Formats: sequence, structure tokens, C-alpha cells
Amino acid sequence: MRWMWIDRVIAFEPRKRLVAVKNVSLAEEHLHQHFGPEGDLPACPVMPSSLILEGMAQTAGILVGSVHDFREKVVLAKVASAVFERDVNPGETIRYDATLERMDEMGASTVGIVERYSFVDNAWAPVGRIELMFSHLDQNRAGTEFPEENFVFGENFRTLLEGAGLRKAGVGPR
Repeated sequence: MRWMWIDRVIAFEPRKRLVAVKNVSLAEEHLHQHFGPEGDLPACPVMPSSLILEGMAQTAGILVGSVHDFREKVVLAKVASAVFERDVNPGETIRYDATLERMDEMGASTVGIVERYSFVDNAWAPVGRIELMFSHLDQNRAGTEFPEENFVFGENFRTLLEGAGLRKAGVGPR
């Protein structure tokens, strides 16, 4: 995976729940364009909601993939619902809390709660709620052939899984 929108897995309940965090830093390039200074207005950098959604998709995707020890290729099939109540600013931490709602041979559905931690306020605050659906590519009925290697997991992603205890070095997704 080229772009990682989670930094660390902090809690894992097999077949049930996974929690990950992302520290938002002003060093991230995308924040300088979202939203940059305009006319007399100063810059107001915020984490784009689309990237917050991607962070939840990565978190929930790990949870879904872990059910079968990452033997199946899991892809995001549908964003059923995404509601955002607050912005996330540089210097804050995002917490993605994904819960497995349904799992069968074709795929899974998850519900995720997104929160932000502000070191200024010294508190967690809700950001939004995201409902996602995933599909297992290996169980497709279209007859399409997919490569044997799991194309989603790059070296950085494997390192993240090892650090969380979800994968042993040299074992699991390739």
C-alpha cells in the first residue's frame, strides 16, 4: 500500500474490533493545499475528510483481512455512510475504532467511529461515523482471475501489522 493513513494499531479484538491511530502533522504535504492562504485570509490546514475515510478503510480492512489470516484479498466495495461533524487539525491525533458488524464468504460490513485528540483541549472529541462494506476478491462469482500475491500489503504495511502482533515476521500477507 503506497499511502498509509494509520500510524499504529493500539487495540485488537479478533473477529470483533480494531483500533488504530494517526498523528496529523503540519509536515504532511496535503495539509498545505487544504486549505492554503487565499487573499487576505490566512492558511487553515485541515485533514481532508476523504483521507480520514481512507484511514478508516485501512483500519477496518485490516480487521476484515485478519479474520482469515490475510489469506483472502479484501477490497473496499462500498461506503454505505460517512458523516463528519468536526475537522481534524495539525497537531491532533485521529483514533479509528472499527467494529465488524457482519462477515460471510462474500465479504463484510463494518461500523467505524472516528475521534480526534486535541493536546490543546487535552480531550477526545467525536469526528464522525463511517459504515463500510468489503468484498473478498477470491470469492468473486465473475470468474475474473487475480494474482496470487496480495497486492494491498507493501513492506510498510507488513511492518505495521508485525508491530501490532497481527503478523509474525516472514508470515502472513505477502
